[in-house]
Amino acid sequence: MISKLKAINRGLLELDLGILFCGMVCQLAGMWPARHKGMYAAALWLGIVLALLGTWHMYRTLDRALDMGDGAARAVVTGGLLRYALLCIILGIIMLTDVLNPLIVFLGYMMMKVAAYIQPFTHKLCNMFFHETDPVPQPMPDEDPVTEPVPAEGQETEAL
Repeated sequence: MISKLKAINRGLLELDLGILFCGMVCQLAGMWPARHKGMYAAALWLGIVLALLGTWHMYRTLDRALDMGDGAARAVVTGGLLRYALLCIILGIIMLTDVLNPLIVFLGYMMMKVAAYIQPFTHKLCNMFFHETDPVPQPMPDEDPVTEPVPAEGQETEAL
């Protein structure tokens, strides 16, 4: 199981774990004041599933765009517009059918944004789980971090 988790893109895994963590927090916090607990849970987890699918699509879009040349920016913009268009369509269907609360679905989808902010926390948890540490940044081989170039006599230095 751990080897399968390590095979997943680390940033995507950390973001998905953050979404699930935030979803559980919202589930626990929102269940008490909700009148229809089942409908609240269904709407929230639909939004969380949409957020997980959105992160997967974002990862695939960016991964494909990195292999492109000139069309990379267009591919990223098209992918983002597609994600938000599908979200608007799904929220529109939910509003028209009045099956679930669209605000709770949107709250679940916004867990993607919250998970991005708590990513340093999930990164530390993943490092503890996988028994890994972050690499220490090293200077490039052609750089000498100790000495700086000293201008020769009579030569001016650049003003900042």
